[in-house]
Amino acid sequence: MAKMFKVGDHVSWNPEAGRVSGRIVQVHTSDVNDKGYVHHASESDPQYEIKSDKTDHVALHKGGALRLLPP
Repeated sequence: MAKMFKVGDHVSWNPEAGRVSGRIVQVHTSDVNDKGYVHHASESDPQYEIKSDKTDHVALHKGGALRLLPP
């Protein structure tokens, strides 16, 4: 089963530039079109919209790419 997170969770992920952290601002349970790309999502495998702690950048990731950070 995929990792499940909720809005407000503080998470990190590892893009090419190095580990980044942010807060989940929205959980998508159906396909999302973002910047011309369709991110596939479902109730059992959602996409998480995350706002970076250091910039205003917003990223979409599946739960498997995320790690929950301690409060």
